[in-house]
Amino acid sequence: MPGELVVGIVALGVALVALTVTLVLWSRSRSRGRAPGRDGAGGAEDDAAHGPRIAVVINPSKEGAADVQETAERVCAEAALPRPRFYSTTVDDPGTGQARQAVADGAEVVVAAGGDGTVRAVAEALTGTGTPMGLIPVGTGNLLARNLDIPLTSVTEALTIVLGGKDRAIDVGRARITEFAPDVEQPDEPDAAHIFLVIAGLGFDAAMVADADDQLKARVGWIAYFFAGARHLHGRRMHASIRLDDGEEVSARLRSIMVGNCGRLPGGITLLPDAIIDDGELDVAAIDTRGGLAGWAQLLGEVVAQGLGVRNDLPGKIGRIDHIRARHVVIRVPEGEQAQVDGDPLGRAVELVTWVEPGALVVRTA
Repeated sequence: MPGELVVGIVALGVALVALTVTLVLWSRSRSRGRAPGRDGAGGAEDDAAHGPRIAVVINPSKEGAADVQETAERVCAEAALPRPRFYSTTVDDPGTGQARQAVADGAEVVVAAGGDGTVRAVAEALTGTGTPMGLIPVGTGNLLARNLDIPLTSVTEALTIVLGGKDRAIDVGRARITEFAPDVEQPDEPDAAHIFLVIAGLGFDAAMVADADDQLKARVGWIAYFFAGARHLHGRRMHASIRLDDGEEVSARLRSIMVGNCGRLPGGITLLPDAIIDDGELDVAAIDTRGGLAGWAQLLGEVVAQGLGVRNDLPGKIGRIDHIRARHVVIRVPEGEQAQVDGDPLGRAVELVTWVEPGALVVRTA
């Protein structure tokens, strides 16, 4: 083979290798510059920016989800922080697995962007880890955000707290149905301990939650719960037995029993005015009415008054709320009643056990 031909072949081979390397490097640089997806993708800024790595567990079905992603990217870029990673919830996993994956991927703050169900799911993954949970309210009740004074209508303001707020260790409530009503199909995990951050309830409140129409909630928000509650105003009172901590069992006829970690609800209602989210205790409210609509009207007056710091302890009331504190609560209703945690129905329970895990969850607050 002539020398000139050998040299030509070698030169062609070198040129092809150089071209291949160039194309590979160009392709990688292009992929780094693409907009992130919803499954943990990052961006070119990750290599240059410094600061906490933010992960956003987002419910894509919520109205405003796209705005959350766009705003989070913009705010982090303006703060010279790494581009946030996004993890979409699914029907099968409402956020717990995604939050655990985010921590495994190196997230230093995991943000729950969705309704109360998303917040509960993310909190389930982060409880006991020390990794802070941020909040971007995108839902109907947004119960925890209300109690922590997180802005409900501005994604930018909520993100400002995520990036520049302080960490606060709060208590976590747990609820377990130890006995279901006989006519209830047993769930896949009958002994599951469900997390709640605001309120667990048994009775009227849970029936209202269970009957709320999802489409109506999407249209009118938390007001949909009141439409559902109207159908139960003339329902029967339940026979309940309650045991607090190591005390004796007490029996009563009631409309609802609510066990709370904090007490603010939608509509400016403060159901548990003495509840403190990091005091290591749960606040129990025993709620009863008699006398039909007159009893409910008096009960509403009691709720409004206690929210303003006014208590009426006079006997003979036909609508009343009694408060007490405990760390461990066992509630038994032999006929079975609906149970709920933070607005998520659990089914009809005969016995519900709740307890507190003090300071178990770190939350980013204002």
